Amino acid sequence: MGVLLVLAGPSGVGKGTIGKRLLERDPGLQWSVSATTRAPRPGEVEGVDYRFVSREDFERLRANGGFLESFEVYGQLKGTLRAPVEARLRAGGDVLMEVDVQGALAVKDAIPDALLVFVRAPTPEAQRARLVARASDDDEQLVRRLETAGAEEAASGRFDAVVVNDDLDRAVEEVAAILKSRRVTGAP
Repeated sequence: MGVLLVLAGPSGVGKGTIGKRLLERDPGLQWSVSATTRAPRPGEVEGVDYRFVSREDFERLRANGGFLESFEVYGQLKGTLRAPVEARLRAGGDVLMEVDVQGALAVKDAIPDALLVFVRAPTPEAQRARLVARASDDDEQLVRRLETAGAEEAASGRFDAVVVNDDLDRAVEEVAAILKSRRVTGAP
């Protein structure tokens, strides 16, 4: 059975960047492409960054048990497709997933051996600066994301590990070491 590595944390902490770096250095990892009903951001590619689906198609998949987790996030539906993740794990391959905090906890309920890593920014100010630099949210969305971060931080104790992304290279090394340890021990 492969390892399901789940990176989660508040918006703007760098979990996606850490995930991309892990994929570049570890050919044994496969990215889990989430489905979403939101429109693509500039530069995002269908089937690579997300599977962009209509609300109707998403709801049909959800009704048929097609997701490990799915939630409404900032007015859009997001979810992790069950079939490709479970098939890869059964074949002994490892899967890397990046989701929000509530999604990570739902995945842990569905797959108890999942390895959950909570990623946080070094400070709330750093997180805000990253969100502003991303320039993908209007002011109202930015405020909502920052308000949600407090509740998400409170859930970090339910994760297997917490990594502070104060230095990207160090954070990537730390997550890689956590994954290596799980691969060696196989312990949840």
